[in-house]
Amino acid sequence: MHPHFADHVGGQYFAPTVGVGARYARLRLIRFYHAPWSRSSGILWLLEEIGEPYRIVLVDVRAKQGVPEAYRKIQPSKKVPAIEDGNIVVTERAAIILYLADRFAHAGLVPPADKPAERAAYYRMIVYCDAVLDPAVTAHGLGLSYDRRNYPFGSYEEALAFIEAHLVRNPYAAGARFSAADIQLASSINYMMNFLNTLPRKRIFLDYIARVERRRAYCRMQEKDLAMAAKLPYFVGAA
Repeated sequence: MHPHFADHVGGQYFAPTVGVGARYARLRLIRFYHAPWSRSSGILWLLEEIGEPYRIVLVDVRAKQGVPEAYRKIQPSKKVPAIEDGNIVVTERAAIILYLADRFAHAGLVPPADKPAERAAYYRMIVYCDAVLDPAVTAHGLGLSYDRRNYPFGSYEEALAFIEAHLVRNPYAAGARFSAADIQLASSINYMMNFLNTLPRKRIFLDYIARVERRRAYCRMQEKDLAMAAKLPYFVGAA
């Protein structure tokens, strides 16, 4: 565990459920800064899909006293997720997904280079979720009134229409098969629809979430998030 967090943030090591070959056992552990049932849960899902060893450092973003100031050295806004890969620090959800999917290419979560249309859709959706969908839905949920022409993310209605039209044409975020872009898209839709109640429970969204929820890595992520949340005061008090 990072020494600055030893007294403030609990760390826990999870051996991967998926078997790891000897050639990967020598790789350095990814240190993952995470808060259960948050925007970082998608990265936990991604790590389970990859199947390599990693270490979780719990960051209690809901603690009354706030996140320790020392964490700002890892994440400038003291948000989650963040990862450390040796001496490399990566923050921002989209960047982490792109980095890890490329770093562990053997997991097969990136469309092949000889399918440029799928690769383009993959990049687009990973960025779209954080740059457009998230802020547009957040603004809508807060009841903010604004001129869509003055903001790069446009309107809630436009974002919703784009995602819906894409899923009508494609079973997954990048086309015909599951990729790391689905971790980004499904995490956003699920959180906004089932936790924030800022997305309508349309059949197209429900069917999409049902497709990805069947994945074993998704189920492991849910189990681990539940176990971690049960140890935090915020969730214990809400129970």
